Amino acid sequence: MRSQIKLGRIFGIQIGLHYSWFLIAFLIVISLASQFHATNPKWGEATILAMALATGVLFFVSLLLHELSHSVFAKSHGIPVREITLFALGGVSQIENNPVSARTEFWMAFVGPLTSAAIGLVCVALSRVLGGPSSPAHAMVSWLGYINLGLAAFNMVPGYPLDGGRILRAALWWKSGDVERSTRQAARVGQGVGALFIAFGVVQFFAGAGFGGLWIAFIGWFLLQAAGESVVEAGLVRVLQGVTVADIMTPDCPTVNGHLNVQNFVDEHLLRTGDRCFMVLDNTGLAGLVTPHEVKTVDRARWPYTTVFDIMRPIHEIRTVQRGTPLKEALEIMSRENLNQLPVVKDGQVEGMLTRARLLSFLHNRFELQH
Repeated sequence: MRSQIKLGRIFGIQIGLHYSWFLIAFLIVISLASQFHATNPKWGEATILAMALATGVLFFVSLLLHELSHSVFAKSHGIPVREITLFALGGVSQIENNPVSARTEFWMAFVGPLTSAAIGLVCVALSRVLGGPSSPAHAMVSWLGYINLGLAAFNMVPGYPLDGGRILRAALWWKSGDVERSTRQAARVGQGVGALFIAFGVVQFFAGAGFGGLWIAFIGWFLLQAAGESVVEAGLVRVLQGVTVADIMTPDCPTVNGHLNVQNFVDEHLLRTGDRCFMVLDNTGLAGLVTPHEVKTVDRARWPYTTVFDIMRPIHEIRTVQRGTPLKEALEIMSRENLNQLPVVKDGQVEGMLTRARLLSFLHNRFELQH
């Protein structure tokens, strides 16, 4: 779940929006406007719309605070956090490493629902002193209070990777001492919870709940998929144990002279060999890397007049790994930065290439033989 729109940084953590956020934001504002209109018809259309917009914005601020609590706790314990993304089902913190202990996992998960519960209690308390039930301030703060209390309760559902599922994993981890086994067990529970949500949502839909039932089913489907991916991830940890980049890298890395024009590069190298990644050489050695992605950035009519040097990615901008880098670490780099290949470099010299295709082939063989 990556951000398409960057909003800035808080505590050094990138905050962003996924495109699906606009859908849920629109639906929440429409729902709030309808609710406020039904309960307070004397407000007037302009007041209702303004309060719906303000309440929606504050709701997403509370979601952001929920995710920030996870991320700030993780950073305080030395765990890198890449970004927080708000999307259709709320928010997600992209925490790059797993906690080193069950205790850290427990508190990192629990701080989220705790934050939502605190926001909810504060808002409910404020609603008691901000005018009567028909005042806009009371309606807004009251709704925010109960929705945050509901959010806290929902996140405590023991369905991994919800916060409650992570708390369950922490408890299982503390009891058994085996984090991989605990992750698989918690993820299986998450799959079961997701299936129950789907079934309940479908029943509610046919019972007349309409969109609300479908939304519950969609949440269940998302949880089912996320829990399934967590099971696969736990298996990956086992499969990649003890494997390094040197074990699966391709030692023969195709090279190309940077003075070659793009037209000749495409005709003589890309199309003829079928290779998709080439190291670019200059008079001193390795200069950069070029793939079909860089070629597509140049208009075809300019190919004869553009050199490979002009379009390559310079070596100082390229992520590289060494032969002894654990394959798990290399996989995380490729996934996090959406890379198709990683040059294997030592003392400025290319020793080989780790490609996504090679990595997927390795994983396929390992999984096939172990099941």
